[in-house]
Amino acid sequence: MDEHQHEPGVLTGSEETCSECGSRELRTDHARGEVICANCGMVLSSRTIDHGPEWRVFTSEDQGKRSRVGDPATFAVPDKRLSTTITRQNKDAHGKQLTPKRRAQMYRLRKWQSHSRVHSSLDRNLAIAMAELDRLISQLDIPTFVKETAAILYRHAVAKKLVRGRSIDAMVAASIYAACRKRKIPRKLAEVARHSRINRKELGRCYRLMLRRLHVTIPVVSPVDFIPRFGTALNLPARVQQKAANIIREACEKDLTVGKAPAGVAAAALYISGLLEGNPRTQLQIASVAGVTEVTVRNRYKDLVKQLNIRT
Repeated sequence: MDEHQHEPGVLTGSEETCSECGSRELRTDHARGEVICANCGMVLSSRTIDHGPEWRVFTSEDQGKRSRVGDPATFAVPDKRLSTTITRQNKDAHGKQLTPKRRAQMYRLRKWQSHSRVHSSLDRNLAIAMAELDRLISQLDIPTFVKETAAILYRHAVAKKLVRGRSIDAMVAASIYAACRKRKIPRKLAEVARHSRINRKELGRCYRLMLRRLHVTIPVVSPVDFIPRFGTALNLPARVQQKAANIIREACEKDLTVGKAPAGVAAAALYISGLLEGNPRTQLQIASVAGVTEVTVRNRYKDLVKQLNIRT
């Protein structure tokens, strides 16, 4: 073999680079199972491993039937979905019905399994907390990734023993509020408290405790973060929402939003953009969606129009 000729499938160095020209722009042809250099066309490997399933499906129903694994692990479930479960089908491995004696035995095994899952105080705490977390997430219509963040924050609070002597509902609500702030999916403190079983004062106290003890970094809430949710609730088109976002950005550059409630500024920006784009909403409609008063919308509207020289 010539000294300048390289064997296909051999990668040089610690990182994947082309053995011919040294380029790192490699492309994988999954149909042929080859790794090819995009620069010189050198075939570096012709036997790549296909990590996908060996079966094909054409509908989501068939995919669920043929999958050999369970749901992915999640922090929003007490056992993180890592434990096994005895099925309730009462059938053996060949699909045959179990005998009455065997069914009674499987019933007792399921019962003991369910009891063993919550044998400690920590397990019972997580079982109650995750059920409340599911309920609040559903009531507040919050995305799944925020739910995962809230579950992680609550587990950290349990590990730091912050839940002792405090209401589980309060700590779960505080975790959700902190997760919303952290992920920039804004929800007002009063809104979370309204759907929870605690008052706003207790929720604020637990939220500040979590920030102080868990060292959670919370980004500053921008009025722009409220625009998509308020705009969708008001059935405003995308151009109106974009115009409102531009108004807020211009106001932020001139420090007009300092000391103002973000929800009120977002409501006023939507009111102005609706007037400018010919798709207006009344101050009462916007105030009810934003959770502020009509006076707040009116005052923020006057400030923005005057300071930004907007003609409505």
